[in-house]
Amino acid sequence: MLSLLVGLAAVAVVGALLFLGGSVLLGRGETQPPADLDRSPVELPEDRPVTGADVRALQISVAVRGYRMTEVDWLLEQLAQTIEERDEVIAALRAEGERPGRAADAATDPGLTLPPAPAQDGTAAAEDTGTREARSDA
Repeated sequence: MLSLLVGLAAVAVVGALLFLGGSVLLGRGETQPPADLDRSPVELPEDRPVTGADVRALQISVAVRGYRMTEVDWLLEQLAQTIEERDEVIAALRAEGERPGRAADAATDPGLTLPPAPAQDGTAAAEDTGTREARSDA
């Protein structure tokens, strides 16, 4: 019985010494500086529309159960090109709408060329050409 009490006292003393040694080595309640991230932050601008350059600048870190880098890189490049094409179309439509004598209302403009409407699966509908035909009786 005495050896059990001596053993428990020895364990308590060793535990106390380890605790004191750890607190001396790690600091006395001082806050630790933030650890460096082991990955790059994935951020897009919140104060302006996303551009193709923003998408190209993304760097997604690889994890153990990660992804195929070539597929994600290809997807990001396609997304960047789509965004740039969209921005070019928007700029062209705005420039065309600001021309003098141009009707601002798209509903009254029979010659307006519209992009093809996407189908349910995300591809462009084959039967929709996206243009309005000018009526000959108008």
